[in-house]
This record gives sequence, C-alpha cells and structure tokens, in this order.
Amino acid sequence: MIQHPYWVMFATIVSKEITRFTRIWPQTLLPPAITMLLYFIIFGNLIGSRIGTMGGLDYMSFIVPGLIMMSVITNSYGNVSSSFFSNKFQRSIEEMLVAPVPNWVILAGFVGGGMLRGLIVAGIVTLVSLFFTSLQVHSLAVMLLVVLLTAMVFSLAGLINGVFARKFDDISIIPTFVLTPLTYLGGVFFSITLLPSIWQSLAMANPILYMVNAFRYGVHGVSDIPVLWALALLSLLAGVFWFWALRLLSIGKGLKQ
Repeated sequence: MIQHPYWVMFATIVSKEITRFTRIWPQTLLPPAITMLLYFIIFGNLIGSRIGTMGGLDYMSFIVPGLIMMSVITNSYGNVSSSFFSNKFQRSIEEMLVAPVPNWVILAGFVGGGMLRGLIVAGIVTLVSLFFTSLQVHSLAVMLLVVLLTAMVFSLAGLINGVFARKFDDISIIPTFVLTPLTYLGGVFFSITLLPSIWQSLAMANPILYMVNAFRYGVHGVSDIPVLWALALLSLLAGVFWFWALRLLSIGKGLKQ
C-alpha cells in the first residue's frame, strides 16, 4: 500500500521521538515514577493520614489525579522543548523546514512525540498509584479528553519554548519559574475551597487548576471548577498555542540563520 508522503514524514518524526526517549528510559521514564512514588509515600501515607479527607475524598485518592496530571504536564513539555531545541542546535530542523512538507506536519510530529511520552509516564504513575489506593472511573470520556488536551497544550508550549530558547539553560527557565509554581498552586494537593475568597479568585487565573480539577472529576466525579469551563479553556489554549507555534515555524523565528 502506498503511503501519503505527509504521513511518512509525521510517522518518521514521531518514531524518532519515541526512540529518543525510550533509548534513555532511565532518564526519561524512571525518574518520574520514582518522584511520584515519593509523593505517594510522603504526602499520601505520612501526611495524608493526618489530614484525613479533602474534597469529600480520602487524601490519597484526592491527590492521585493531580499527580497524574503533573506527570503529563512536565513530561509532555520537557520532551518537546528539549528535543526541538536539540534539533535547532544541531541545525537539523533547517533540513525539515526546507523539505517539501507543510510546517503543520512537522509541528504535529513533535507534538505527537511529546504527547506520547506524557501519556506513557501518566500510565506508569497510574500503575504506581494502584499500590496505594484504588481508582474509580466516573467518566472515561472526560478523563481521556482532559489528558489528551493537556498533553497537547504543554507539548505545544514546549515547542514554543524551544523556538525562543537560545541556549540549553533557557529551556529550564519556564518549567522552574512558571510551571512548577503553577502546578503546586493548581489544586494538586489541596482544594481551593480551603482558601479565602480573594485567593480563590486569584487561583481561578491558574489554567492548571482547571486541568487538575477536570481530570479529578473524570476519576472521582468531584471538582472545584465546572468541567465545561475546564474543557473550553483547554480547547482554547490548544488552538492558540497550535496557531502560534505554526506561525513561528512559518516565519522561521529563531530557526533560520
């Protein structure tokens, strides 16, 4: 069967990304599992036993959806930002841009690779969590939609970071000073109903809060945020980041020397 050349290019990029992060799995897949294992032990077992319940759930069950989303966010973002910048640093991205392939195919390839890594790590973290608590599925459709959109949003954000980065240190600035604070303040470890009203209003400006709560709704059926708001925000961010990244590739921002 003759395959469309665009599909061949897309599959080649995705395959290269999968090979890249699976070849060095002790650096890409194992550390997130160990980190989340520590979260489960320290926050879930040791601290959670003293906290009791949160949002109508035992504390371990409450934090598991947030920790799964944390792994999706950090790994989707980190995979694309580092991979794309490496291609830019080695000048191989220029060969892709001059090839007779649309920029959206190149973009989809990198984003697809980042999403796969985020989803694989999320699966590993979910398996680890089953040693500490049981998970129910309130809405499988919401779970899948939220995790896919979140992986897409942060894969696109990672590519945008890779475009603007001028040295390897630049790709760690956003995760360190933006993503980590927003994640910890995004309802992973607490319900925003515990906050004073003014802080609840400020917390509503954090997009990760919507992602975490929407996924928690898919798992447990509870959320501090209306799920439709979360899905609308995720769809909007995915659209904005897609066209922004596509525009950057089209004009060769930071890519053409």
